[in-house]
Amino acid sequence: MNDFLELVKSRQSDRTYDTTRAVEPEKLERILEAARLAPSACNAQPWKFVVVTDKELSNKVGKATSGLGMNKFAKDAPVHILVVEESANITSLLGGKVKNKHFPLIDLGIAAAHITLAAESEGLGSCILGWFDEKEIKSLTGIPASKRLVLVITIGYSAKAKRQKMRKEKAKVISYNKY
Repeated sequence: MNDFLELVKSRQSDRTYDTTRAVEPEKLERILEAARLAPSACNAQPWKFVVVTDKELSNKVGKATSGLGMNKFAKDAPVHILVVEESANITSLLGGKVKNKHFPLIDLGIAAAHITLAAESEGLGSCILGWFDEKEIKSLTGIPASKRLVLVITIGYSAKAKRQKMRKEKAKVISYNKY
């Protein structure tokens, strides 16, 4: 269990990638398998992962994530994993209506966590992006207009050293038996 905590401690959002190093296909396959195996409400697995590895396309997708000074680094990432929301199963949809929760978004967040932790375990950096031109990326990659692109995750070898993690004190975010 301590190994997992060390993995979590070392994982960070990397915004500088080594443009001379490609991500090995076997490492990428293990990362994608971790995403595929992520838990989901009622085992709905409401996701599709569109993996962009082509250098020219990756650059274009990266440019489509930048705007207003955001995510300028993404064009240098050798891999972009596009996290697309797919239809949930009926059990998940009904449960979500009853409980007023959209379970697929929670499920996609869990899958994204699996992707970033698996990348870290492979010695790779990652960054989860929520700011992007959805229409442009759909056009570039053939994602149907009816689908929702929820996240873009960059993957590559980090070109910078690890940073000190800044987190709130435990007492501010954890309590037992009452708020």
